[in-house]
Formats: sequence, C-alpha cells, structure tokens
Amino acid sequence: MRIGELARIANCSTETIRYYEKEGLLQEPSRKDNNYRSYREQHVEQLRFIRNCRSLDMAHDEIRALLGLMNGSQDDCAPINDLLDQHIDHVDSRLNELQRLRQQLLDLRQQCVCAQAVQDCGIIQGLNAMPTEGMQPSASHLG
Repeated sequence: MRIGELARIANCSTETIRYYEKEGLLQEPSRKDNNYRSYREQHVEQLRFIRNCRSLDMAHDEIRALLGLMNGSQDDCAPINDLLDQHIDHVDSRLNELQRLRQQLLDLRQQCVCAQAVQDCGIIQGLNAMPTEGMQPSASHLG
C-alpha cells in the first residue's frame, strides 16, 4: 500500500508517517520501481502502536525503548513494567506541577473579583508585582 492509504487506515497524516520513519520509530518501507514507498500490514500495526503510545503522552525515547523490548529477546516483561512505572511517575509529577499552577491562577484571580478599570485590575497588578522566577526544570520527562 502507498503512504496515503496507510495514513487513511491509521487516521493520521502522511507527514506524521514520514516523521516517525525519520525518527526511527516506524520501520522503513520497501520501495517500488518508481521509488514510491510500499507499506505492509506490519506498518499499520506499528503505526497504531506508536499512536497509542503517543496518546498516553509517551516520549519518543519511551516508545523506542518499548519497540526495542518487543523485538528483543527478553525473558519477561519486567523492563516494560519498569518503563510504564517510570512514565506513571512522570505523569504524577506533571499533575503536581499543574495543581501548583492552578492554585497560582486561583490566587491571582482572587485579586480582581469584579470588573473595573484596567489600570485598577488586581490581576494586572499582581502579574506586574510577581517576582520573575528562574527557569525551573520541568518534572515532566518531555521537558
């Protein structure tokens, strides 16, 4: 099958497919005499796997590791469990970051409880008065 058909079956764009190939996540297809890519059912399965991992917010390195473990000679799935446990930890960290952000926004919102002149807006004044923090490294594995 050609790239357009694969894209239609997998419900994604041809650019996404090319990107995953370039990133080494999707196996390179064979080429026909006219140099068109020729995909097989294996590519459909790989692409669905990759897209499912991405829907769980997994980073490319995590997906690459899972693909390697799937194709490797592991005796058991303990490394896969470890990878998923690490990903869950990343999600927990991100949730904590988002809760802190939410609280900051709620606190800021309380500084202006009713509409008034912009120059008197407590939100604007609060944003101007906030100390500018240095770049904090994100707890997310995505950066």
